Amino acid sequence: MTSIAETVQTVQEQLHQEAGIDFTKEIKHNLSVAQLYEDALKNEPGTFLSSAGALITSSGAKKGRSPRDKRIVEEETSARNVWWGPVNTKMSESVFMVNRERAVDYLNTRERLYVLDAFAGWDTKNRIKVRVVCARAYHALFMRNMLIRPTEEELANFGSPDFTIFNAGQFPANRYTTGMTSTTSVSINFKRREMVILGTQYAGEMKKGVFTIMHYLMPKAGVLSLHSSANEGPDGDVSLFFGLSGTGKTTLSADPHRYLIGDDEHCWSDDGIFNIEGGCYAKCIDLSAEKEPEIFNAIRFGSVLENVVFHPQTRLVDYTDKSITENTRCAYPIEYIPNAKLPCVGGHPKNIILLTCDAFGVLPPVAKLDQNQAMYHFISGYTAKIAGTEEGVTEPEATFSACFGQPFLVWHPTKYANMLAEKMSQHKADAWLINTGWNGGKYGVGKRIALKYSRAIIDAIHSGELAKQEYEEYPVFGLQIPKKCPNVPDNVLHPKKAWTGSAAEFDSMVQKLAKLFVDNFKLYQDQASAAVINAGPKV
Repeated sequence: MTSIAETVQTVQEQLHQEAGIDFTKEIKHNLSVAQLYEDALKNEPGTFLSSAGALITSSGAKKGRSPRDKRIVEEETSARNVWWGPVNTKMSESVFMVNRERAVDYLNTRERLYVLDAFAGWDTKNRIKVRVVCARAYHALFMRNMLIRPTEEELANFGSPDFTIFNAGQFPANRYTTGMTSTTSVSINFKRREMVILGTQYAGEMKKGVFTIMHYLMPKAGVLSLHSSANEGPDGDVSLFFGLSGTGKTTLSADPHRYLIGDDEHCWSDDGIFNIEGGCYAKCIDLSAEKEPEIFNAIRFGSVLENVVFHPQTRLVDYTDKSITENTRCAYPIEYIPNAKLPCVGGHPKNIILLTCDAFGVLPPVAKLDQNQAMYHFISGYTAKIAGTEEGVTEPEATFSACFGQPFLVWHPTKYANMLAEKMSQHKADAWLINTGWNGGKYGVGKRIALKYSRAIIDAIHSGELAKQEYEEYPVFGLQIPKKCPNVPDNVLHPKKAWTGSAAEFDSMVQKLAKLFVDNFKLYQDQASAAVINAGPKV
C-alpha cells in the first residue's frame, strides 16, 4: 500500500501542476481529529475546547451563508442547463480565473495548508471525489465531518479529485473585480470542476457548495438530488421529508423507532436513496438534552461548535445565548447519532412527506396528494414566517422556496419535479402534505398544531393506517383530507371545522393563501405541464 509520505507527495505534485501551489509548502493531508484539534488550538485565535470535548471555533465576520455573493461560471459545457436568474448569477470565466489566482496566491502565503480528500455520496456508483484545500484546521475538520471519510485503501487509491474547493476565506475578494458585489465571493466552475471561496470563513459555504455541485451533476447523470431528510423503518420502508426551516423536518424525521439515513441532502438513484453527506450540521440555538438528546450527545470529541457562547472557566456552552448569532451550529459525523443507518443508503421511498408551517391556519394537518399535486407543492415549497411589526401586531408572511431548497438549485425547478414524479410513479410512492403550523385560526388567534398530533399523523402514514381512511375533498385547494386519523381529534383534521372565527373570515383567508400560491407559481408555469398547473388552488 502507498505510504503516507508518498500520498502527500502525489497531492503536492497535483496541486503544483493544477493550481500553482508552492512545492515548499507544508501540506497536511487528511489529518486525524486529534491532529486537527492540536493545530486549531495552537494556531487559530478564538478556538477553545468545550467541556464535552467539542472544538469551539469562530467563523469570523460572517455567521451564515452569503447567497448574494454566490456565482456560477457561464461556460459552454453547462450554460444551457443552468437556471439563470436570482439564484444562479453569471460569472465570466476570466473573472473566475482572477479570483482563483487571488485565492491560490493567498494560500501560497500560508505556512501550512490542509488538504482533505473525501467523498460526496454514499452510493459507490454515484459518489464524487472531493478535494478541499484550505488554510484553517477548523475548515479541514468541518469538512472531514461533513464529507464521507475514505478508508486507508480508498485514500491510497484516491487519484485525482472530481471537484476541488480552494477555500481562501480569510482573504477578501477585490470589490473592483467585474461583477463583485462585496469582498465575499463564492463561485463554482463546472467546466474546471472547481469552487473558489474568498472573503468568508463560514464553513457552511463548503457544505452547501458541495450540495450545489451534486444538484447539478446528479440530475445530469439521471439521479435525482433532493434537499430532504430520510429515515427507514424496521421493515426497510423509506420516507423522505421535505421542509423549510421551522417546519419540523429535523424533529419529525428523528424517530426512535426508525433509522436515520440522513438529515439534509439525499439522492434517489435506480437503486434507491443515498445520503450525500457523512455528517450532520445541526442548529444549536436553545438545544437541550431533554428536547433533542441525540444531537446534544453528538457534541463531543470530534465535533465542531461554531460561534457559541461558553463559560470562561468551565467551558460549558450556553445554547440559549444568541449574542454572537442565532445561527449557532455544530458539525459532527453521522455515526455520532445512535440510530443512524450505516452505510447511509436505503431502498426506494414508500412515502414522500412535504412539510409546511402554515401561519394562515387554513391548510389541513394532513392531505394525501396525487402525482400532479405532489409536483405542484414540491415546486412551490411553501411555508410561512411570522413577521413582527412596530406595534407588536404579527401577520403571517408567505415564503416560497422552489423544491424546498431554492438557493441550491442549478437546473430549473421543473427538472427536479419531473424526475420526482417519474420516480414516484415507478416505485408507487405515496405523497403527503403535512401542516405543522396553525389550526383554528391564523397565527395569534389559532393554536400551533400539537407536536403529538403531527407525530401521530406520521405514525399513521408509516403503519399504513392513514392510507386506508375515508377522504373528503378540501375546496379551493382540491386536497384530499382524511375524515379520521388514529390519535388525532376529528375536528383538528379539517381546517374549516377547527376554525374559531366567522365563516367569512375563513373563506377570505383561504382565498388569500390560494392567491399567493397561484401568483408564486407564475414563475414556473412556462415550463410546467397543464396538469401540474391545474393541480394548484382555484381562485
